[in-house]
Formats: sequence, structure tokens, C-alpha cells
Amino acid sequence: MRAADMGASFWDLEKDQLYLSERAAAILGAPAGMMGAGKGESLVSFTHPDDVDLVRRTILEAARTGEPYKIEHRSFRVDNGQMIWILSAGSPVRDETGKVTRVLGVLQDITNRKAADARREMLVAELDHRVKNVLASVQSMALQSARRAPSLDGFLKTLSGRLKAMASAHTLLTATRWRGAEVRHIVNAELGGLSPSQTRWDGPDMALTPKATNALSLALHELATNALKFGALSTGAGRVDVRWSRNAEGGFDLEWVESGGPAVASPAREGFGTVLLQNVTGRELGGEVRLEFRPVGVWAKLSSDAAALVETAPPAVEADAGPVPAPAPSEANRQARTMLSKGLSGLKVLIVEDSMLLALELENGLSEAGASIAGQAGSVEEAMALVGPDIEAAVLDVDLNGRSVEPVAHALVRLKIPFVFATGYGDNGMAPQGFDAPIIRKPYDVTQVVAALADVTGRG
Repeated sequence: MRAADMGASFWDLEKDQLYLSERAAAILGAPAGMMGAGKGESLVSFTHPDDVDLVRRTILEAARTGEPYKIEHRSFRVDNGQMIWILSAGSPVRDETGKVTRVLGVLQDITNRKAADARREMLVAELDHRVKNVLASVQSMALQSARRAPSLDGFLKTLSGRLKAMASAHTLLTATRWRGAEVRHIVNAELGGLSPSQTRWDGPDMALTPKATNALSLALHELATNALKFGALSTGAGRVDVRWSRNAEGGFDLEWVESGGPAVASPAREGFGTVLLQNVTGRELGGEVRLEFRPVGVWAKLSSDAAALVETAPPAVEADAGPVPAPAPSEANRQARTMLSKGLSGLKVLIVEDSMLLALELENGLSEAGASIAGQAGSVEEAMALVGPDIEAAVLDVDLNGRSVEPVAHALVRLKIPFVFATGYGDNGMAPQGFDAPIIRKPYDVTQVVAALADVTGRG
């Protein structure tokens, strides 16, 4: 028992006395030795209220039937009121007539194990959330790329490059246990292998959050791809200069300047790369993106707010990841959206999603299904500002940059506006509780959202 760090106890039923050994008393913060048992009530006097019935029922049943028991429960230390977890096991003792006269027991403090179990469950839930968000982002990127691809071959090449950019960012973040990545390493991962003699970058040491790392990696990939196809890196005489610095808002400014390449003109058709830069990157960075097709070369300025930076710089790492192909959206999905379009015709929907890629895919899918997008928000504050009588339904991402969407859900309930939840967390209690709303797990197809909205609005 000493080796297992256990304490001993016994309940003398005939004398109605309870005994605690020195170690058992130390675990419970109670006096050691003999004390009145109060017909068994002393055994539960320091037990957590939610576990009193379990402990009382288990020990009294053991005293009645003579069967051994083993339970885990919460207790409060008698001396300071601190809550602890206890492993309690016991075995009744009978006399020569078969009557139970004593219940011998052992106690063990398992508080640290329970805390470790809780941390592990939280980490598994967070991993599940991140993986599903990544899959949902890849799915959305594939759909967006396919819509603007001139051919299947062009789609596969474009998507592979974008997935490589995401993989490079993921490699950087994994090496720092998702604490962030240095801007210098992000730029090196995207430009280092292209044309070393034609690219140059410089700026102070600063590290970005995981979300900002992903956004900057994709943005640099789009700019570099365009430079290789049409811009400064398409000829041997061109140059690309990238410089970054802190800005007055506490974030960063990154400037991309091309020169020496062929003459540049604004593209006749807006590709997904341009949409991503202008509509997604700035939002993900908490700032803005300015993109100009100057005659001497493409110029871009990416700005962020202070929330995009982390205070402590992660360790130096290098990234290298290969492209991963993904299939184009199926005709069946498009047909399903068409079949559901009548039910959502004219429905004014609010989209609350912190990933702009997913929000963009939702907007496109719901619009194809006949809905009218009444607003789009990436934070609790933005969503609360948009909630009002003009909204007829909403799609709510459960986790908005680490904050629960519950305040928005409560506001919608007060206004009697139906909504559905979308989440990357599994079925583990991480989703908001107590709401009469469907929960759609990521990665999802937009048709699932369309069907859920049709159902909650009575249009299904």
C-alpha cells in the first residue's frame, strides 16, 4: 500500500465506527484514527455533492450484499476544501455466521491522473477540430479552383501548387507546435526554390500566428505563381523584391515589388488567385491587401493588425512539402444544390465563419441554392452587429478564433431566427449545448447546409 501511495480505512458496522490510516487521513486532510461512522454517513461527509449518491449507494450495497466495490469519485479535503479525485476500493468482511461486520477499504489520490486525462481529451478534441478545418479548407479551395480553371490539367496544377503552399505553412507550424512561424521562414518556404538570383527579401524578425501564417503562405504562393507565368520571374531579367516591417497598428506591412519583366496589364478575367488575395488574405490577417498591375510589374501590399503577430519568436525551421492532388466537385453535388434551390429561394442568410475560404464557399453554395446572403462575419462582434430583423436564418461556426459563437446564438434565439451550427469538433460536447439547432460536422458539403437550413426554416 505504501508503494502504491494508498491509504487504508475500515468501517466497523457493529460499533458504527470509521477508521482512517495516516496516509488515508493525509489524502483527505482529515484526522487519523477512529471516529464515529454515523451509520455510514461519515464516509460521504467529505464527498462532492454530485457524487454523494454514488458513494453512499456503492458502500451501503457492499455492506448489504458482501460484494467488493471499486469507484472513482470527487471529494473535498477537510482541512482546506480543495477538490480532489479519489480511487476508492473495498471489500466486506463476514463473521462465522456469514454476517457482514466490517468493510475494509483503500484510498488513492488520482487527481493528477484525472487532470492529465482531461488535458488529453482537450488536445484530442483540438486536433480533431484542426484536422477537419484543414480538410474543409482544402475542399473549399478545390471547388473554388475548379470553378475558374480552363481545363482539368490546369485545375490539377493550380490546386497542387496551392496545397503545397498550405503544406509548407503546416510544416512550419508543426515544427513549432503551432506557436507560429517567422515571416522570414514563410517567405523562404515560398520563394527560396524559385529563382534565387532573381528574388530578394528582407525585414525584421517577427512571428505570425498559425492563422496568419496560412494566409501569408497562400498569398505569397499566388503572387509567385503569377510572377512565374506572366510577370518578373517569367524572364531571366526580372526581379522580385519582398520587404516587411511593423506598422503603426502593431501588425506588419509586407510589400511585393516586381520589376524588369514583361509589360503588365490588368487581367481580363479575375482568377481565384486574385479573389483569394483581395477578399480572403486581408480578412485573415485582420488588415487589407492592395494589388496593382503596374506597367513595370505587379505591386502588392499586405497589411495586418496586431493580432496577427505572436510575442515570442518560435525556433528556426525549414519547410518542404510536396503537392497533393484532389478531385474536382462532382456533378451530383451541383444537381443536389439545384434540387434544393426552390426551398431557399430568397431566404436572407447570415454566414458567421472565421475562415474566409469556407465563408466564400458557403456564400457561393447558398447563392446557387437560391438564398440571399444578408451578411458575412468572422468574429462575435461582427456577427452581433449584423444580427437583426432583416436576417431570416444563419450558419454559425462554433469556434471563432478561439471564442464561442454562443452569444450570437442567444441573440438569434431572442429574435426567433433559426440557425445551424458548423463545427470541426467531433461529437464530444465541444459544440454549444441547449440550442434547438442542427450541428453539421466539418468537412461538410454545402448541400448539407442547404438541407439543414431548409429544414429549420420550414422550407424543406
